[in-house]
Amino acid sequence: MQVNNRTYQLPKQPVVVVCVDGCEPDYLGQAVAGGHMPWMKKVLAQGTGLHADCVVPSFTNPNNLSIVTGVPPSVHGICGNYLYDSANNVEVMMNDPKWLRAPSLLAALADAGCKMAVVTAKDKLRQLLGHNMKGICFSAEKADKATVAEHGIDDVLNKVGKSLPSVYSADLSEFVFAAGVWLMKNQRPDVMYLSTTDYIQHKFAPGTDGANSFYAMMDSYMAQLDAMGCVVVLTADHGMNAKVGMDGQPKVIYLQDWFDSWLGAGAVRVILPITDPYVVHHGALGSFATIYLPAGTDPLKACEKLQAEQGIEVVLTREQAAEKFELPADRLGDLVVVSDYDTVLGTAKSKHDLSGLDVPLRSHGGISEQRVPLIMNRAVPNLDRQRRWRNFDAFDLALNFGQTA
Repeated sequence: MQVNNRTYQLPKQPVVVVCVDGCEPDYLGQAVAGGHMPWMKKVLAQGTGLHADCVVPSFTNPNNLSIVTGVPPSVHGICGNYLYDSANNVEVMMNDPKWLRAPSLLAALADAGCKMAVVTAKDKLRQLLGHNMKGICFSAEKADKATVAEHGIDDVLNKVGKSLPSVYSADLSEFVFAAGVWLMKNQRPDVMYLSTTDYIQHKFAPGTDGANSFYAMMDSYMAQLDAMGCVVVLTADHGMNAKVGMDGQPKVIYLQDWFDSWLGAGAVRVILPITDPYVVHHGALGSFATIYLPAGTDPLKACEKLQAEQGIEVVLTREQAAEKFELPADRLGDLVVVSDYDTVLGTAKSKHDLSGLDVPLRSHGGISEQRVPLIMNRAVPNLDRQRRWRNFDAFDLALNFGQTA
């Protein structure tokens, strides 16, 4: 079948695509090297292990939607977790399916007769991922509220055998995996999409005890899915980096303050697309921002001036950013700003509450968090490893390369 001008084979075996939120490839490398992921070690030796690029901005919503549509945001329209709706002069979350401009592969597979299941950690993604999809779709965050009418399933806590997890916990992601295993054992979906949260990755660097414990848990659930005959593909929505200076303090460029000192208070509008309801672990600080300039301001002059600031990787005009990052130009400001690997971008210093940070800041959003894993528990002879693989090739890999007769 064709979806968004890409061709896919229908599944012959159950397919499970897992998006591990914030999974910088080194998390896997460190956990495998430390003996914490025996299943993954076997898969990397006998299956398919690739590096891929995610979408920039390297945030949750644009990348999850790219994975389930198979195309970049220039096609599907979701270019952040948050945007400025210029037509209505309001800043809003991009959780509503009205922002989608392309159909999802999940909905198309359901329409083709496949039995579908989607489990996501946070409820902010549920409506987008499940848009027009017939099947099971619920979040771990609100698993206790799932109904047959709205989510395709009820009594989830009893079925999975776990209590409702805290949204700020590793348990939220474990619930996703536990639910996936239960669904495969009891419902046997043809295609299942599992999407976790990056709470652990925001708190723990690769190779630390907290990270290794999380990846050991994940490994055990994926081994169970493998044992049930599933084609399992793992990728990530983005990587993760420490965003601190040598003093261990957050390294932040406050763009609203910067522009206020140059052009006057409130002259520009700074939008941080990382913004969502769950800001405790990152303080709404990421490495990508978009700027709406006042009329008469030369964007090229603003680019040049801001590019000179230490910690800025690149400043682009709307048109340049849309082309470079495959983004919808009409949903960007006049400028797009990307900070480097150890720096984040804020609005005004007074508007960011960092009191919830109990470890050095780790975040994402930039080019430096673009490299992610793309792994499948099936070997593919003669696979073209020279092509630029993307995280949104996950279903292509699973359906077009991972199937056996």
